[in-house]
Amino acid sequence: MALSATLHCLTGCAIGEILGLMIGTAIGLSVGWTILLAVGLAFLFGYTLSAFPLVRAGLGVGAALGIVFAADTLSIATMEVVDNAVMALIPGAMDAGLVNSLFWVSMMIALAAAFLAAYPVNRRLLARGRGHALTHEFHHSSSQVAGARRFIPSLPATTLAIAIVAFMVGGLTVSIADELGNEESGGAGSHASAGGSTITR
Repeated sequence: MALSATLHCLTGCAIGEILGLMIGTAIGLSVGWTILLAVGLAFLFGYTLSAFPLVRAGLGVGAALGIVFAADTLSIATMEVVDNAVMALIPGAMDAGLVNSLFWVSMMIALAAAFLAAYPVNRRLLARGRGHALTHEFHHSSSQVAGARRFIPSLPATTLAIAIVAFMVGGLTVSIADELGNEESGGAGSHASAGGSTITR
């Protein structure tokens, strides 16, 4: 349950974190504002994904958010502190740009560290009947969903995790391809220049 809770929490955090860092990096925000944006979006997506199953199971939005705040805040906060600290500590990671392998590798390292840091937190909370234990029955509810609640998406954490990993691997692949292409272009330009100077002589 601790692993499941941590993975579930990580998916929402990862979506918000990646989106925040991408937006901040793309529009040239300072490191401080980029981190603030990433943290805000991580909490937003983390709470939202946790609230979906509760509302789908029949709880009102207010009641669902109350449970989610009590269940997930400490886990999300732990992830955010570790994730952003790792990103800030890796030289050049925050200023690397989206088409840069350093950004994606750093993000993978940061999210992995955040997962490892949040796991013991969730395990301790579960042992005390808190944290994800408060939402567990709603996440695995088999009751019939009726009315408008049918349109609330049911998003398994494993599916989201696979999609997030695939997205980051795709970003890393594009970055590596771009860097290799730039190296080849630079090398070709250098050879052409050298050839031209030989002919001139």
